[in-house]
Amino acid sequence: MTEAVEFLHALAQALAVVALYPQGHARRQAALEDSYQRLIDLLAVEKRPIFSFLGDEVVLGKQPLREMRDWEWSSRLAGIGMQRLEFDASVPISLEELDALLDDIVGRLTLRPTGSSEARHDRATGIRFGAVGVGDETEGDMEEEVPTATIAFSLKDEAETVEWVHEVLQDGGELPLMEAEAVVRSLTVAMHGDQQLMLPLLQLREFDEYTTTHSLNVSVLSMGIAEWLGLGGRDVRAVGVAGLLHDLGKVTVPKEILNKAGKLDDSEREVMNSHPAEGARMILTSDQDLDLAAVVAYEHHIMIDGGGYPSLRYARDCHFSSKLVHVCDVYDALRTKRPYRDSWPAKKVLSYIEEKAGTEFDEEIARAFTAMMQQWEPRLSTLHEDEAAPDPGPTSDDQAPAPPE
Repeated sequence: MTEAVEFLHALAQALAVVALYPQGHARRQAALEDSYQRLIDLLAVEKRPIFSFLGDEVVLGKQPLREMRDWEWSSRLAGIGMQRLEFDASVPISLEELDALLDDIVGRLTLRPTGSSEARHDRATGIRFGAVGVGDETEGDMEEEVPTATIAFSLKDEAETVEWVHEVLQDGGELPLMEAEAVVRSLTVAMHGDQQLMLPLLQLREFDEYTTTHSLNVSVLSMGIAEWLGLGGRDVRAVGVAGLLHDLGKVTVPKEILNKAGKLDDSEREVMNSHPAEGARMILTSDQDLDLAAVVAYEHHIMIDGGGYPSLRYARDCHFSSKLVHVCDVYDALRTKRPYRDSWPAKKVLSYIEEKAGTEFDEEIARAFTAMMQQWEPRLSTLHEDEAAPDPGPTSDDQAPAPPE
């Protein structure tokens, strides 16, 4: 949309000027008035524009703005916790309110106080911004009670549903959100069998099932650590959805690359490394309410020290949920037998996570995950997709799990 692109360019120009000139300066006032006029033009054609800043991608509602790809301010805004910027034409927006927004952004970027009035942010305004939430809860929302499973469960239906979701996306369809959320609710029930937290993980039979089983396992592990860290039920399920969808972009990666036994060459590595951005696009273009899942899909391979992929033009912190899913992603990947390596025993994986805390993994999350898995690893319920869960009994941490039949 032309108006949206013109507004963002004017916004960037105004931010650069605000950073240089004080309140009342002629150049600052001119830049402010130009960006305000561009905003009014935008609101004339789009009553409630919602911008999402995802790495180097800019999305308006569900539509990626191709012209703004690699726009340098996208990463900067996301880096200061402004992953979403929303304007509402039903609430009059004044020039002063836009000025206050610009001051706020510059203050966050430069870590210095600004001249804007705090009172302006306390009034009803048509401008809203911030990080995407974990669950987008509002005060007073009552959490739904999750029923407790009292019988043995199977993950066969859940695995088949995830496989179907992947097929829909491979065929160019939109993400079936209701089915994805239903899988997460089912996993939540399975985790709370007999009034006790249990982590039911699915063991793949064939290497081609890896994306399906891995997605289910990361969802379960992500909800387990989210509960361990004290998140509420709605937030736990939001993280579970993000975990379930984190590798969605792999549906665009050929199976011969996913299952290659040897080292990937440069062209194959490029294809593989594209899956976070591809997954984020799929999610955002399917449903803008899944902005958290899109952020996690984009960021789940980025390390705390800035390594990993996709590479960020400007160093910034990743979303809390991305850091949480990243630990779970690595844990399940290393615990799973792949064509190019055998599975690692739990002790070795947890030692690796401890060793990389502070460089690859967030230290607090890594410590919490290690503590949780040390408690729960002997009681994991590892299933094949057509099996019901047995009573979890002690297992040896010193031995790798048996290979799939």
